Amino acid sequence: MKVLLTGASSGIGKDMAKILNKKGYDLVLVARDEERLENVKTELEKESNGNEIEVISMDLSVEENCFKLCNDVKDVDILINNAGFGDCGAFSKTDLEKEIKMIKTNIVAYHILMKEYLKQMKERGSGKILNVASIAGFMPGPLMATYYATKAYVVRLSEAVREELKKEKSNIKISILCPGPVATNFNNVANVKFKLREAKSFDVAKYAIKKMEKGKFYIVPGLDVKIGRLGAKLFPTNLVSKVTYRVQKRKLNG
Repeated sequence: MKVLLTGASSGIGKDMAKILNKKGYDLVLVARDEERLENVKTELEKESNGNEIEVISMDLSVEENCFKLCNDVKDVDILINNAGFGDCGAFSKTDLEKEIKMIKTNIVAYHILMKEYLKQMKERGSGKILNVASIAGFMPGPLMATYYATKAYVVRLSEAVREELKKEKSNIKISILCPGPVATNFNNVANVKFKLREAKSFDVAKYAIKKMEKGKFYIVPGLDVKIGRLGAKLFPTNLVSKVTYRVQKRKLNG
């Protein structure tokens, strides 16, 4: 079985690649950083079970690259949309260019790859899609407004398409991974320092793959994150915004 995994050069994506490699999946790994990606390939080949490992250095914030990827890589059994990044700060002060690139990476790339590979999967009558979202997708995120909004898009899009597939009685399964803080390079890119307990990237990746293979839709690792999602559903939005603001403020202060 072939897996297309974006954002595969570090963090959760790299750990997912390690787990999938040991399971014997053929891998197509995509990321912007060519050197890191080649290092990942070299590392994986040492533990390969004879499965194929292909790497593609590509910036998915460029729409044309997303379509090229879909045209070049066919017969994908599992799509894992994982590429993404965040930023932290007051909305009026954060860098607009960085935010637009974030929207293109976190939303537009997910949307294109999900749609194009879903169409291919429907022709075959099978497949799995795992969209890496965040607990942030269930709540407003003052001081990380754009990032939270991009993850809300991923959550709502996935929920809607899941219902369409259920009504069609399709064999294709969609999952969304919604972790809380994870110890990855994300924090450096987003200019934040978490004071909350961070989950280990490998543990999150292992849990996600396990649940995806079983066809579970909401994949929420950690009891504290599950409680956070429940709170976001039960409490008024203005209260959730106040709590989130305080959390983000602590990140900014380091």
